Amino acid sequence: MRRAAELGLDRIALTDHNTAEGALALRRLAPELTIVGEEVKTSEGEIIGLFLDASIAPGGRPEEVCDRIHAVGGLTYACHPLDRRRSAFRPERLVELAPRLDIIETHNSWAHPSANRAAGELCRELGGVPACGSDAHSANELGRCWMEMEPYRGVADFLDKLRRALHVVNTPSGLGTRA
Repeated sequence: MRRAAELGLDRIALTDHNTAEGALALRRLAPELTIVGEEVKTSEGEIIGLFLDASIAPGGRPEEVCDRIHAVGGLTYACHPLDRRRSAFRPERLVELAPRLDIIETHNSWAHPSANRAAGELCRELGGVPACGSDAHSANELGRCWMEMEPYRGVADFLDKLRRALHVVNTPSGLGTRA
């Protein structure tokens, strides 16, 4: 919470691996700061669920995980979707999954630049909603990229406004590059 305030971030999506418990605890402490999420391991790659009220069970086919997230009113977010060094999908699988994906990450701070470029191109081809993520595993990694967007009311409004968000990626010099 302190690091988010230092960076001027007014919302963060906390997405621990295979559990929403940390995000739920953060929401109890700072409800205005927190988007409850979880990075769910599927049989083929990882899918983030956003706007959750409980953990989503890991495992299973990506379609099943996406359907479970949607069933509880959440949004699906394909994280580091084409980075082969991480738990990622093949491009053809992302095309097949596209109707179930609400958001496609087009910049992940840990992903290889070529994977980010490929994800951006695929997101544009699919007409998807792009997002960027710090993929922070510690407070110091928070804010390596962020999105500037209008205030939103609810999940559907969030998704609509995310489509028009400004993506800011920090460079090694510490200056943000806006796209």
